[in-house]
Amino acid sequence: MKEEKVRKIVRKGYGKIAKAEKSSCCCGCGSMENISEQVGYSKEELNSVPEDANLNLGCGNPVALASLKEGEIVIDLGSGGGLDCFLAAKKVGNKGKVIGVDMTSEMLDKARANARRGKYANVEFRLGEIENLPVADNTADVIISNCVINLSPNKPRVFAEAFRVLKPNGRLMISDMVLLKEIPQAIMRNVAAYIGCVAGAEKKNTYLNLIKQAGFQNVQVIEETQLPYEALVSDETAQQIMKELKVTKAKAAELFGSAISLKVSAVKPKN
Repeated sequence: MKEEKVRKIVRKGYGKIAKAEKSSCCCGCGSMENISEQVGYSKEELNSVPEDANLNLGCGNPVALASLKEGEIVIDLGSGGGLDCFLAAKKVGNKGKVIGVDMTSEMLDKARANARRGKYANVEFRLGEIENLPVADNTADVIISNCVINLSPNKPRVFAEAFRVLKPNGRLMISDMVLLKEIPQAIMRNVAAYIGCVAGAEKKNTYLNLIKQAGFQNVQVIEETQLPYEALVSDETAQQIMKELKVTKAKAAELFGSAISLKVSAVKPKN
């Protein structure tokens, strides 16, 4: 698919999710109530943020691994309902700042409402594409992202932009979906598969090389996790793909099982 078509598909799909009363999980992670805990969030963290902030769209908890410090500036790529922004805000404190960037206006409306409800004075949400960040050079100490970069049709540009807006010695900490093996072209062309993050995912080694090619150093895989079988086959997006492509649950589990959650860290060099 062409880049702009992919963006329209993703923007429309996530706009619907933002407006829904209850969100079913995208990114292949199912709609179970405890999925956020399964991918790395504690009950205490989830209870500490506005209820609407957790849309069950993630595949990890980048904040938990980012080692945020008081006073730091954090940028969240694809901030959604604001969950990771609000968790980061508590760690950087009043002297720090968190900037969430999302291209879906409905998500921004929800996130801003959550920020007002939670009285987060150190959080700001901006409309923009992660391939063209509305942020000045050398702004952030840390960039986080959670199951969003896989949706981008131009990942090299995303990592180049992340590199640009990070300060020298700034840190990148992302959770994302990657592939362990190629998936059939029929799924790659499937609209629902794009919304579910599978069609846009890169193979693991390719993904890591894209980060290095952007100029990052110390690229490290912190953790990789196979998502639970029950979540894969019960996810509404997965069921839609199965129906459209006429595949069995067993075959769908095999196909979706080639996608894993990857947590990666990297550093922008000083010079």
